[in-house]
Amino acid sequence: MRSLMFGGVYGTILASALIAALHSEDQAYTPWYDAAWIMVTAGTAALAHGYAHHMSTHRPGSGLHRWRQLARELMDEWPVVVACWPTVALLVLAGIFDWPEPPVTCSALLLNAALLLGWGTFAALRAGYRRRSAVLLGTADAAIGLLIAAANAVIK
Repeated sequence: MRSLMFGGVYGTILASALIAALHSEDQAYTPWYDAAWIMVTAGTAALAHGYAHHMSTHRPGSGLHRWRQLARELMDEWPVVVACWPTVALLVLAGIFDWPEPPVTCSALLLNAALLLGWGTFAALRAGYRRRSAVLLGTADAAIGLLIAAANAVIK
């Protein structure tokens, strides 16, 4: 469950940072390109993260064992990619219906903030917090996630 939550949070923050950074300002809005870019970046991040886990856990054994271990580590990273899907779906809808960029970017950030609130609240409930405290922790987690996304967007 920890891997699922880690990947979900990581992917949600990644999607938020990317959609904020891809905001085009003076250029033509390309929601299809933005959606593809988010998926490629999420896939690359998942591969890099899985590979880093693999490299940090080397043990003596056969080459076949190491390849199986690498495959297992890479498969564990699927939540990072899946967590980007809500943002990508919004961008695909924006491309289909020709929605303007500012409301799509704002909606994606609000959607991801709600997802981070959910992830944080769920994690707090699993840890044994009462509902009110869990929601407060989830709200703080969402705010931290959005600050990280904003910092990444500013760096662009």
